[in-house]
Amino acid sequence: MNATLTHRGPDDSGVALEDEGVGLGFRRLAIIDVSPAGHQPMVSANGRYVITYNGEIYNHRELRAELDGVNWRGTSDTEVLLEAFARWGIEATLQRLIGMFAIALWDRQERLLTLVRDRLGIKPLYYAVQPGQLLWGSELKAFRALPGFDAALDEDALQLYFRLGYVPAPYSIYRGARKVEPGCYVMCRAGETPQVHRYWNATAAARHGLDDPLRLNDAEAIDALHGLLADAVTRRMVADVPLGAFLSGGVDSSTVVALMQAASSRPVRTFSIGFSEPAYNEAPFATAIATHLGTDHTELYVEPRQAQAVIPDLPAIYDEPFADSSQIPTFLVSKLARQHVIVSLSGDGGDEVFGGYNRHMWLERIWRRTGQVPQGARRVIARALRALSEQAWDTAYAAVAPALGGRQVALAGDKMHKISRVLESESPDAAYLQLVSQWPEPRLLLARDRAPVLPVYRGDSRLPVTEAVMLLDQLTYLPEDILAKVDRASMAVSLEARVPLLDHRVVEWAWRLPRHQRSRDGISKWLLRQVLYRHVPASLIERPKVGFGIPIGGWLRTELREWAETLLSPSALAEAGWLNPAPIRDTWKAHLDGRRDWQHRLWSVLMFQAWRERWGVS
Repeated sequence: MNATLTHRGPDDSGVALEDEGVGLGFRRLAIIDVSPAGHQPMVSANGRYVITYNGEIYNHRELRAELDGVNWRGTSDTEVLLEAFARWGIEATLQRLIGMFAIALWDRQERLLTLVRDRLGIKPLYYAVQPGQLLWGSELKAFRALPGFDAALDEDALQLYFRLGYVPAPYSIYRGARKVEPGCYVMCRAGETPQVHRYWNATAAARHGLDDPLRLNDAEAIDALHGLLADAVTRRMVADVPLGAFLSGGVDSSTVVALMQAASSRPVRTFSIGFSEPAYNEAPFATAIATHLGTDHTELYVEPRQAQAVIPDLPAIYDEPFADSSQIPTFLVSKLARQHVIVSLSGDGGDEVFGGYNRHMWLERIWRRTGQVPQGARRVIARALRALSEQAWDTAYAAVAPALGGRQVALAGDKMHKISRVLESESPDAAYLQLVSQWPEPRLLLARDRAPVLPVYRGDSRLPVTEAVMLLDQLTYLPEDILAKVDRASMAVSLEARVPLLDHRVVEWAWRLPRHQRSRDGISKWLLRQVLYRHVPASLIERPKVGFGIPIGGWLRTELREWAETLLSPSALAEAGWLNPAPIRDTWKAHLDGRRDWQHRLWSVLMFQAWRERWGVS
């Protein structure tokens, strides 16, 4: 089991076999105190606790100073974390931590195992209860290494996967395995059901922030956010190994890199990748930012064959079906960075924390205008909007663009169809689910008829629509898609990715922002942009948002067509008895004919088929 995770820790390994069948394994990527003093599993000074831990505690030096009287053996944050648990206990220690972490703590005295995941879900942690066994690990492949592991597929999880493109917590793709949810710890005793406890609550953070809004003028708010982000970034620059940053040229990564360069006495190493397809290429923007800031910049232009070469490895990297195709460029930029550094800072989280997605801007506006219309009437309007195909809407908008002053509407048809699904929804939460669904009726893809399964949302209906949508993104899309993507892609090449915009202090503070400082005049992330403009001219930043993606849709019609056809053939789809081939084949044909761009729907099926083939799930 330990050996399956060598990529997460190539520098050292350790196993502690306790009495009565308790074993802890660890693979180390040495970042802080690279000496043997940081070896894990580590035993506390009093001999009571044993820890294995993945992540970084960014305030470990302050905590070390508070833990007077400890005879320190080294300078690692692991030792500080362990002695803090021994001194203050689980809950009190967790409340003090600034960091990202997945922790397994064994209490020899109480014969109690505690599994902990960080507040935002930056680091992954799974556990599985099997007959006579409890398993845990950072990735599911560790479980597959154990003889007799029950790898039965969870059909509810599969239905959720086809809806969202990922398997949401607490589910995993295996019926007997679960994810520790962000902000939670699980206490496990032999023969008892694991008990889940929540030590940090994103919903409570949102509610408290909105109940206690900041009353700062613009200049004061910019100063405050600048100081908070500078501290978050500087803390994440502490490492005993080479360090750099991903730079896409967008607001979030540029802000992180600008604050890094401001705190550094020498050029920061930055990395970006480019594509020959202009619609997907942000490399020139990243280069312009790097040149202005004076970073030591490295870029790699990726040919289609290089990106496509990653695809066969995706099922092994992600362990369960995962259908965000930006997993490919994320892996490639991680691989590029790992040739030069061992730690890389990332701008992930800015959209979720500061309201950067289109749905944060317009869903409430639409709901306010249509929510009072009887649902029957809204359904009629929705059907009328969908009477025109997405391609027809695109053509129509292109035809009237001259009358609109030449203003083009990107993906007009996709947006009109999304609006139609919002109109059909009975609540803002249901509208959000429609907006993020890849297959709106995923149960129709399954061979066996099943009742619909909905994600386990923990939002707050008392919040305004915009804030409720932001919260749902923080609860679901952020940890299960964005952070899972970055963690698996970076750790696959033994690179540690750090995300300063997701410092929990930043998240809690951002919830206190009044709307006019979060967005203004149709511009999202207004306050975050003002921090960036202290370092970078607005002219280098202000442009239409480009997602970090690749032209999967076109590749499926060309270079990837043969590979896709093999996995999407009627016999392959029907082979294991999980899928209903008819709707998938119809979608595939429509995509090949150019009638619709169904790349996201098809990618989810392809990633499931490739995963099933790789792991032998029948």
